[in-house]
Order: sequence, then structure tokens, then C-alpha cells
Amino acid sequence: MLAMSLERSMADHIAADLADIGRLHMPFGKFGPEHFPPHGVPIYDLPAEYLQWFSQRGWPRGELGRLLKIVHQMKVDGSDAAFDPFRQAAGGKRSLRPPKRRDWPLAPD
Repeated sequence: MLAMSLERSMADHIAADLADIGRLHMPFGKFGPEHFPPHGVPIYDLPAEYLQWFSQRGWPRGELGRLLKIVHQMKVDGSDAAFDPFRQAAGGKRSLRPPKRRDWPLAPD
């Protein structure tokens, strides 16, 4: 009985963490709202290399750091597909590259 209760409690915590990850956008830095308006990049779409930088230099404090650690570990473990429902609900994965130029000037004759 206690094992089932602990298992249910763990599942509730995991579900709550995933829901928080689905709502949170990067609030600062290279992938924050200044470079990706209006909210920044969703933390589940941050590149693994960017998260690796935090793992080497230090995670942000508080809830953001805890959730970034979870996202990093899931990406390292190959569980990135767990974020696909969030991406689908948001209309697809956010492009992190600047848009390509489409209007090239014509060369003079």
C-alpha cells in the first residue's frame, strides 16, 4: 500500500514538472525574450549544447534551474520526444536560426 502511494506521488511530481516545463520560456540570455520576442524560447526547445554550458558553469537558482536540469537530463538520455506534445500544441518546433534572406538584389547588366 505504501509503495503504491509513493509511486502515485512520484508520478504526480513528474506530471507537475512536465506541465511546468511545457509552460516555461527562457527568461534571459541568448534565447530570452530580447532575442526571441515576445516570451523567449520554450525551455524544452533549448539546444542541448546550451544546457550543457549551464551544467558546466552552474545552473540558475530556483525553479528555473531545477527544470533546466530536468530538460538537460531528458535530452542527454534521448527522451526529447517526450516534449513533442508541447511542440505540437505550440504549432511546431521553434526555429532558432535567423530567417533566410529571400529578396536578393539583381546584379546590374
